[in-house]
Amino acid sequence: MRVPLSRIAHARSGDKGDGSNVGLIAATPALYEVIRREVTADRVKAHFAEVCHGAVERFEVPNLLALNFILHDSLGGGGTASLATDAQGKTHGQGLLQMTIDVPEEQLE
Repeated sequence: MRVPLSRIAHARSGDKGDGSNVGLIAATPALYEVIRREVTADRVKAHFAEVCHGAVERFEVPNLLALNFILHDSLGGGGTASLATDAQGKTHGQGLLQMTIDVPEEQLE
């Protein structure tokens, strides 16, 4: 079944300079394995194609059931250098939760 990440995980995000840092935390160990398989750096890069102009790095944090993504060149120069209305990474976590992935139905109960 295809579901938004918001149904199976939560997220936190922030920024450092021109990059944002997005943590994606699974609700259960089984769902961590699903997001580890489905939410790759390439998929996150494609999801944020309009705002992320640099590389996306992914780090696994299994003891927290989490993945951490660094989105380079994603804030128009950063909070102190950009004229953009919101040049902070705080909204990227909510943006990532809109991504949809395939999840086995038995994992959704």
